[in-house]
Formats: sequence, structure tokens, C-alpha cells
Amino acid sequence: MGSLDQRVALITGAARGIGQAIAVRLAAEGADVALCDLRKDWLNETAQKVAGLSRRAEVFEADVSQAAQVQACADGAVAAFGRLDILVNNAGITKDGFLVRMSEADWDAVLNINLKGAFLFTRAVARTMIRQRSGAIVNVASIIGLMGNAGQCNYAASKAGLIALTKSTARELASRQIRANAVAPGFIQTAMTDKLPEEARRKMLDSIPLGRFGTPEDVADVAAFLAGDASAYVTGQVITVCGGMVMA
Repeated sequence: MGSLDQRVALITGAARGIGQAIAVRLAAEGADVALCDLRKDWLNETAQKVAGLSRRAEVFEADVSQAAQVQACADGAVAAFGRLDILVNNAGITKDGFLVRMSEADWDAVLNINLKGAFLFTRAVARTMIRQRSGAIVNVASIIGLMGNAGQCNYAASKAGLIALTKSTARELASRQIRANAVAPGFIQTAMTDKLPEEARRKMLDSIPLGRFGTPEDVADVAAFLAGDASAYVTGQVITVCGGMVMA
């Protein structure tokens, strides 16, 4: 038996990368999953991986920055499964550029997806979790939200805001036995990092004490811990998954 047997998780940004890895990891622990993203064809790939673990997956196309679509996704997940135990706010984008040249559109797009989307989904599922008097919310932030980064003021602001949202949510919902925590990844091995010039990759690696990029699975392992009973006395916390780049 897995640690998440008979539980239902809703994961945003579940079509690729970290979101897909989290969905697969939670399913491996026994959870059924509701998968949310903009691309149904990509979501179906994640759903097939979940089905391969003998768990149920339902897919929902939604723009996380649109309140009506978010509510429909949350309501659909509860209707499909009858309950909702875990929310993973993973959906996120980047639109990098230096502050003096950044457009309002690029600022708004990143804040709307990365921060507003997490607010909308948290609000949408909160009543269900309150009625159940249980729940775990895991927000995927970033070490950039802790340390900042040149050329990413919009992304840094969104992730710093997500960390603050996590802590405030934890305080508001703790009396109903609902926990909220954040995982803050560092440099994670992706298709983007694979395409970087060798010199750029070397500089990135030199900044990581453990000497390697992280994997989506590294992040998924921590998300699974925060979603389950092993972290039952953990709330309002930020766990960095960065190979030692940030040491509090």
C-alpha cells in the first residue's frame, strides 16, 4: 500500500516537466489524480503514465489565470472523485527581460499564471477541504523567489508572492487541519538547460555545491513528502530543492 492510498490530488501544469513528475510520483504512492493544463494532448500523456501505475486520472483543460475555468476544473475534480485531498499549484511560465525593458504585458502574464493562478485554485478547493477538515496544499515556488535574479523581476516577484501566499494560507487554514507548504526548486534539468551553451552550463553547475542539476523527480519526491502524512506536523514552510545553492 502507498502512503497516499484513497486520496485524490489535483495538479496544475501537469502536462510536462515537474508537474508530470509530481503527478506520477503521487500516483505511485496510491493517489488518484486530476490533471490540469492548457494542452489536453499533453495531459493525456501524463494520464497514460498514471494509468500505467493502476491509478485513475482525469484531465481538465484550463487557463489557471481565469477564475471561471479554475472553478470548473476544481468542481469537475470533486464531481469525478467525490473528494479532494491534495492541491499542487505547479503551473508557471517565464517571460524574462531586464526591468527597464520589460513590458506590462510580460509582467502581467507571469504574475497572472504563477501567482494569481495559485490563489484562484487555492480559493476554489478550500471549501471542499474545510468540509473534509483535512487537506494538503503544495505550491511550487523557486529559489529565485528567495534570492532574486537579474532579468527575472516578474518571475521573482511571482514566486516570492507565492511563498507569502503559502504562509498566509497555512495560518488561515490550520484550524481546519489543512496544511500549506512550498517547494522551491533550483536549477532543474529540462529541455531548456539541455540547449544551453557549455560555458553557461558550467557556470550554473559551479554555483551548485552538489555539482549537478536537479531532476523533476527530485522535486516530486519533496512534493510527495509534503502531500502525505509523513509531514503531518509541517505547515507554512519552504523547502529548497537546489543542491545547496540556497542555505538558510
